[in-house]
Amino acid sequence: MIPLAERLRPQTLDQYVGQRHLVGEGAVLRRMIEGGRISSFILWGPPGVGKTTLASIIARTLEVPFYTLSAVTSGVKDVREVIERARSSRMFNEHNPILFIDEIHRFSKSQQDSLLGAVEQGIVTLIGATTENPSFEVIRPLLSRCQVYVLQSLTKADLETLLQHAITTDAVLKQREFEIAQTDALFRFSGGDARKLLNIIELVADSQPEGKVMVDDATVTACLQANPLAYDKDGELHYDLVSAFIKSIRGSAPNAALYYLARMIEGGEDPAFIARRLVISASEDIGLANPNAMLLANAAFDAVEKIGWPEGRIPLANATVYLATSPKSNSAYMAIHEALECVKATGNLPVPLHLRNAPTSLMKDLGYSDGYKYAHDYDGNFVRQQFLPDDLRGKQFWSPQHNAAEDRLAERMKALWGEEFRE
Repeated sequence: MIPLAERLRPQTLDQYVGQRHLVGEGAVLRRMIEGGRISSFILWGPPGVGKTTLASIIARTLEVPFYTLSAVTSGVKDVREVIERARSSRMFNEHNPILFIDEIHRFSKSQQDSLLGAVEQGIVTLIGATTENPSFEVIRPLLSRCQVYVLQSLTKADLETLLQHAITTDAVLKQREFEIAQTDALFRFSGGDARKLLNIIELVADSQPEGKVMVDDATVTACLQANPLAYDKDGELHYDLVSAFIKSIRGSAPNAALYYLARMIEGGEDPAFIARRLVISASEDIGLANPNAMLLANAAFDAVEKIGWPEGRIPLANATVYLATSPKSNSAYMAIHEALECVKATGNLPVPLHLRNAPTSLMKDLGYSDGYKYAHDYDGNFVRQQFLPDDLRGKQFWSPQHNAAEDRLAERMKALWGEEFRE
């Protein structure tokens, strides 16, 4: 029998659950679809949140040829063959054919290079799907030609909608009587993954072949314990373990961090995936409290790429213990977030004239660079002057946190800027 998740795959945007920030009324993707024209983009998000479904809905709505490739099984030859078919079909349709590439992060550089010409020339509209950060996994020339849209794990309300939809509309399930007593375990084990939710519902129903189907925490937990692989087809542990790993590092718990590292290694996790998370953790969670953490995390990343498995576990373990035992600070992480929010709110404020470059005589005549004070010409290589735009004068984004390293930085800033710098 066709699995429940496939039987209930949405066919239209109105049937699609979740991602309202992209496909809700007035949202960016819905406007593009309703306008009849879309540009190439990459959908980045965890498994089971509707990346493949959204791509097929777009193709169906626009009534364009829809070609799919899996980065796991396709090579450069497959890509070129699909592009040639798309080139032929383009003649008979005013819209570009859509080429959907699942797990595009697994494509090699040469495979991604083979897509560039077709995307540039409008032979295809590329829709890529990835569970990995495209900044790390997609080559820059291709990434620059694609908008990246971030899909989010489904909310509890989304999961509730899916549950009710499944038991009331599916041809098989609607013939059974369901009693939904509790949903905490059901939603917790689903982890914001629609496919996983539907797999669990189907598993629970199959475990009670006669009479009413009881859905409560005890029943769901018992079913999953008896069938551990039934709900882990798309890598629940991939996300649960790395989440626990990073949170253990953030929480300065080296033993727990090593345990989750071992779980990921034993489970066959990609070592580059682990190494990237260590670099991110060094930046986000340790930051200025110990700048050496970034250096060591990067060194571990390089070492893993050079020596591979099984020895690669050693630099990963070194970095894990070092990061977990380091002092923590997210002051820079919070500062750039606040600065980005400020930029969004204030727009393109003019750069002060004295900070502007003046490579031409016209620019000099207009006052560019006039009055700029070269810091190295002054005692201590510092002189007070205005750097922020006039409308943001006195604005402070970075607030140091209390650790040895940032205390020293704060003292230096107070010595230089006096009352203009606030802790």
